[in-house]
Amino acid sequence: MTTTFQFGGRTVSRIGFGAMQLPGPGVFGPPRDRAEALAVIRRAVERGVDHIDTAQYYGPDVANELLREALHPFPEHIALVSKVGAQRDERGGWVPAGRPEELRGGVLDNLRSLGVDQLHAVNLRLLDPGHEQPGVTFDEQLDAMIAVRDEGLIAGIGLSNTTLDQLTHARTRTDIVCVQNGYNLADRSAEPLLQACTAAGIAFVPFFPLGSAFGPGSTVLGHPGVVAAAARLHATPAQIALAWVLAIAPNTLLIPGTASLTHLDENLAAGSVVLDEDALTALS
Repeated sequence: MTTTFQFGGRTVSRIGFGAMQLPGPGVFGPPRDRAEALAVIRRAVERGVDHIDTAQYYGPDVANELLREALHPFPEHIALVSKVGAQRDERGGWVPAGRPEELRGGVLDNLRSLGVDQLHAVNLRLLDPGHEQPGVTFDEQLDAMIAVRDEGLIAGIGLSNTTLDQLTHARTRTDIVCVQNGYNLADRSAEPLLQACTAAGIAFVPFFPLGSAFGPGSTVLGHPGVVAAAARLHATPAQIALAWVLAIAPNTLLIPGTASLTHLDENLAAGSVVLDEDALTALS
């Protein structure tokens, strides 16, 4: 299994780091333990992480400011990736922000809070079908993303929470360097997207690889195949679930998030777990 992938013209390790868990509960407000959050970020990079996924609305500003304090000036080999399309209200609620001026403002907010001039990629975070933001079309959103890329504020455009039809249409308009959608052992509804990305050489970055409390993925760590493989291979269930995502396609990139040094080391060690044929059969 290869340990790196060409992501938007840059070679990155297939296990990165997601900053979503750095802020407080609900991805809102300051971290529970600021010192450990900073230590986690620094250790991730020391351990070879070169792909960091974040968003200005994590906190808001909290995740980006922690990353900036821990790493600025960012090493040149670090691929900083963010997303736009949402904001937070004063109570921590999630508010759509997908109009062209809001997308540009979101990119600028990320650059400001991180203290950088360009991001390696920014994902356009799309709303669930049937909940689209009134008054804006997908093509208008793509126009805005293409404009900030052509301006040099971002190097690549990604899509998050997208459909296969949207990805197919977007690729008629511009290059897409990554796709972020939910995907794990228990919820493989994004399989057609994964296959399309694999065929096109696009990075597929699944969120909720260990499952989500909001859907069928919540059963991942208790999956009988996961439990059995963990016992036989002397790994944790989380490491088995992450190793499976790495094994299913060469273009899957992981961004497990944590604010714990112990969990960080466990997540990174998943890259050393080799699933045998019995495990792959049971999990597939």
